[in-house]
Amino acid sequence: MAPVFAHGQLRLYLLSLLESGPKHGYELITALSARFGGTYRPSPGTVYPRLARLEEEGLVRRSEDGRKSTYALTDEGRRVVAERGGDLANLEAGIAETVRGLAAQVRAEAQGTMAGLRADLAAAAQQARAGARQTPPAPARSPEGARSAASRVRRAEAEVMLQRFRDDLRADLRRAEASDGLEQLTVDTLRTVLASAREAVRATLPPRGGHPGRS
Repeated sequence: MAPVFAHGQLRLYLLSLLESGPKHGYELITALSARFGGTYRPSPGTVYPRLARLEEEGLVRRSEDGRKSTYALTDEGRRVVAERGGDLANLEAGIAETVRGLAAQVRAEAQGTMAGLRADLAAAAQQARAGARQTPPAPARSPEGARSAASRVRRAEAEVMLQRFRDDLRADLRRAEASDGLEQLTVDTLRTVLASAREAVRATLPPRGGHPGRS
């Protein structure tokens, strides 16, 4: 599910990524890829020419950092990002929709994988009941291996949910900023809720070398 940027959108989004501070070109590519949950990664041939154009227009300042070039917003670049807050909110919403589609795809794949794992476990149980009187042509996956595979599926689904939450909320924050502005209460609430959610999730994780509910 590759996203398609309309004319000027990728250029604007590169400016928004620099809003948090100077970055190398590779860092911009990686940050953009992260926004899409890894479903889209622009090539250097796509990003660097746009950065050069932004520099020509006085929106970005390039400086040499060893063998790498670092890009930072100029005052004019920050002004453009502030003025285009509404466009950025719509762009973030489009990104969130792309990641939402990815989440649905991963969930469908996860359900199929879990069905396969259940079939593997059922086959292993049937083989045990039969007394393993003959060697099966293809040995079933061990219960331990099935648990490990199931764990990987759950982790992938959790990571997609985190990315979806992040992208959805970014779009909401930008939309609010572009209209009435953000209140400190929003930031304080987000900080409190995230800290509480982190502790709640960590409480379900096994200690190192152990499992939940096991001594």
